[in-house]
Amino acid sequence: MSDHAFTISADSRIRDPYRLNRAGGHGTGSATGHGQGGPASKFVTVAYGFWIFLLSDIIMFSAFFAAYAVLAKATAGGPTGKDLFEPARVAVQTGVLLTSSFTGGLATLASHRRSMAATQFWLLITGLLGAAFLFLEVQEFATMIGEQAGPSRSAFLSAFFALVGCHGTHVALGLLWLGTMMAQLWVKGFRPDILRRLHCFGLFWHALDIIWVAIFTLVYLLGASP
Repeated sequence: MSDHAFTISADSRIRDPYRLNRAGGHGTGSATGHGQGGPASKFVTVAYGFWIFLLSDIIMFSAFFAAYAVLAKATAGGPTGKDLFEPARVAVQTGVLLTSSFTGGLATLASHRRSMAATQFWLLITGLLGAAFLFLEVQEFATMIGEQAGPSRSAFLSAFFALVGCHGTHVALGLLWLGTMMAQLWVKGFRPDILRRLHCFGLFWHALDIIWVAIFTLVYLLGASP
């Protein structure tokens, strides 16, 4: 091979690190389409798929936020957010949920160390904090309905109950998922499939925190302001 041909071949390998064009496409090597590192791991593909699910969930919440924004002033002569919302109670709810996200992160770190006791402890704390958040939310709904401010009172309250109630339903489902994960960890240990599910739960729980911060800001703080 001449020096010129060798230079062209070397340059081709530099410009084509995945060797998709070896010998003009007639070489013995075949391209996998995954790059030099091979196909992605099961952990990466599962997490990627779950991110797509979370994005679809966020789109759904965006529709609820849009409906609330349109109907926030449609009180039909009934109570407004300033009349109904209790910022102190909602601040406690927010602190509880954000703390549960922190303890969930500690559970994930403990699972990386394969510490069963620490993982179960922090998952339990996360579940208790999530249950406390849900209790405060149900209590708020019961108080509002007792004051004849239920979802049928006005379009504003319909949008409010739909948005906040949808988030609360996600928290309740997350608690069910959390309990299942704790049982699976206890029985099956730190198997790769269990760790993948635990990682997806962490993504789900953190996403609920982000959505709640938006609800706290756009619904409660703005609604309670004069």
